Amino acid sequence: MNTEFFEALALLEREKGIPADYLLEKISNAIVIAVKRDYAGVENVLVDINPDKGVFDVAIVKNVVDEVEDEANEILLENALAYDKKAQVGSVVNIHLETKQFGRIAAQTAKHVIRQGIREAERGQMLQEFQNKEQEIVTAIVQRIDLKRGTATLEIGRNEAVLPKSEQVPGEELREGERIKVYVVEVADSERGPRVMISRTHPGLVKRLFEMEVPEIYDGVVEVKAISREAGSRTKIAVHTKDPNVDAVGACIGQRGVRVAKIVDELGGEKIDVIKYSEDPAEFIAAALSPADVISVEVEDEELKTCHVVVPENQLSLAIGNKGQNARLAARLTGWKIDIRSEGVMQ
Repeated sequence: MNTEFFEALALLEREKGIPADYLLEKISNAIVIAVKRDYAGVENVLVDINPDKGVFDVAIVKNVVDEVEDEANEILLENALAYDKKAQVGSVVNIHLETKQFGRIAAQTAKHVIRQGIREAERGQMLQEFQNKEQEIVTAIVQRIDLKRGTATLEIGRNEAVLPKSEQVPGEELREGERIKVYVVEVADSERGPRVMISRTHPGLVKRLFEMEVPEIYDGVVEVKAISREAGSRTKIAVHTKDPNVDAVGACIGQRGVRVAKIVDELGGEKIDVIKYSEDPAEFIAAALSPADVISVEVEDEELKTCHVVVPENQLSLAIGNKGQNARLAARLTGWKIDIRSEGVMQ
């Protein structure tokens, strides 16, 4: 029996990734509870489980006395000598139990507590694993898709997480078995277990992708100052460097656009504008409205962050963008409210 038990323990450790020591502690506690329930009044239970020696021993510990007042926890010397020849009044003896002596109720109780312990271990392990990946990109495998709700269940390592429809890129069709990258937005513990919020639409996903593709960002030579994104359509990312020998925008785009092209592919063709950040609001706002050319930027109220921008007449629609997208993303990127007018209107 002991051999089977320890083999099962090793299997649990391999399959669930739960340390054997943790399981042994939970199992020991379960056995103590089971014995105390089956042997009413017993106060001291000794559980010795040693996988290295193949030992699985359970005993009730009783005090050796001249006169028994508490049968559950005391034993006469003459009876104690049957368990320990060196027993004497004032010492204790261990009365070893066979597993079958636990009784059906005790066994069921032990199983329940062990299962509960394993669930707690899995929850704790899952929480720790995801907390280590918070605000990072992870590669996930699409396990199944709920066609009714549009949610996708993803396998991330040994764990599962749900990608809600709202956090999926509009127009993107996920397929079972497909490998995708997701951004771990937040990890929190709850009564139902770890609550993991993952996303394909979060701007953080784009930032981490740039860190992966652009060594200058990963090394800290180039800094990502701001990102605004409408997932599946367009992203604007503002970058900056203090190194005069480094072209921040060029580093992010890469030779012949190779670096940014990899990120665009990962995001399913989403357009990406790499913008040079500037401490000067006018310069930053003008750059943020790329690909449109800007004639002038007039700051109206610095505290309220409002400004007027003038663009060539033939650039007005480009500056505003389809359904106002370019202007909207530029406003989010800079934090300024931008009023765009054409040169013709200003004259």
